[in-house]
Amino acid sequence: MTEGKISRQLILFAFPIFLGRLFQQLYNVVDSLVVGNVLGKEALAAVSSTGSLIFLITGFIHGIFIGSSVIISHYFGAEDKERLSTAVHTTIAFGFIAGITVTIIGVGGAPWFLRLMGTPDDVFGEAVTYLRLYFAGGIAIVMYNTCTGIFQAIGDSKRPLYYLIMAASINVVLDILFVAVYDFGIGGAAIATIISQFVSAILAFIKLIRVDGCYKVYIRRIKIDLDMLKRLIKMGIPAGVQNSVISFANVIVQTNINSFGSVAMAGSGSYTKLEGFSFLPITSFSLALTTFIGQNLGANKYERAKKGARFGVIAGVLLAEITGIIIWIFAPKLIGFFSSDPEVIRYGVMQARTESLFYFLLALSHCMSGVLRGAGKTNVPMFVMLISWCLIRISYITIMVRIIPDIRVIYWAYPITWSISTIIFLIYYKKTDLLMSVDK
Repeated sequence: MTEGKISRQLILFAFPIFLGRLFQQLYNVVDSLVVGNVLGKEALAAVSSTGSLIFLITGFIHGIFIGSSVIISHYFGAEDKERLSTAVHTTIAFGFIAGITVTIIGVGGAPWFLRLMGTPDDVFGEAVTYLRLYFAGGIAIVMYNTCTGIFQAIGDSKRPLYYLIMAASINVVLDILFVAVYDFGIGGAAIATIISQFVSAILAFIKLIRVDGCYKVYIRRIKIDLDMLKRLIKMGIPAGVQNSVISFANVIVQTNINSFGSVAMAGSGSYTKLEGFSFLPITSFSLALTTFIGQNLGANKYERAKKGARFGVIAGVLLAEITGIIIWIFAPKLIGFFSSDPEVIRYGVMQARTESLFYFLLALSHCMSGVLRGAGKTNVPMFVMLISWCLIRISYITIMVRIIPDIRVIYWAYPITWSISTIIFLIYYKKTDLLMSVDK
């Protein structure tokens, strides 16, 4: 990514990520579509209630791997093959350890976490079942993201796409088979997801073993290099903390939504699946920017990195807002795919039409975070998100829901805090050069 036309390089890199995330989102949506239409609104609410909790548990680990991707992209851009190989093998070793940890925490702590969130009794049992089965495949979740991060760090976003297409296809077939045909219940949806995640993780890992390149994985070399691990963790902890605090804030949001009952949970969960589509261009360009900036700064191509940052941020913002407009217009029909219950649809449409027109703010914050991470400045987005998306969001909801007991108060927490983070990033952009004083 250090040569050629900038816009073409970023689009060619971002597009496979976009398609991969699209397939991932589609099989998440299929879970909810099958569960909602076959098992009913209570089962849909049970699945919906687990999303923010899943990301809370996995978010910190995934943030650490963002740090490893930045380090790997810098070494790749600088053509430092020895340290690149050390970083790759340390990342894989840490991935195995992290995967086992996530599995233990998720399976063992599921009931406690759900009780803490105030999950209603009518959906609690099914939510525990789904969450425990989902986290039984925790090592597959972590290892797929570990391997994908390595591929993307060296500029290859196509291979993860192929594995996701295969996994998504398997998940869709098994969802229908386990839930609609064999009547395995909500557990069938979780088992289908686990199997598909193991397939994608195994395929990605096998390719890293067989690939002919400086990032090839050798089984005998998979071990923790303490010095490298310290670098990876130092770079990744801010992103991990950022993910965790955002997830924690969203758990608080979900807890407040739960207080309005299972119908509100089902409606909000249906909207969340749609919102996932708005994240596709945001995530694609955010990840592309991190890799692009990392490689070009590693190769000391400052001006190229700066031009790429400008193009990537604008593209991500425009595409996210187009998605938001589409969701705003077609919200009733789109929510209706998940449930025919008028109240579920009403809650989902209410949230969609509160938040969707503000996606440009969400995109701007994420893309600028991607630029800063690529430059090694992972502390800046961490503090911005900690202040705006955690402290302010939680404070706003805690105070305002008591004053105005209306669920729309909760929905407005997102546009308000997206606006605050955007203002902070823009002030930072005006006051300093985003790519100066790079931490390599």
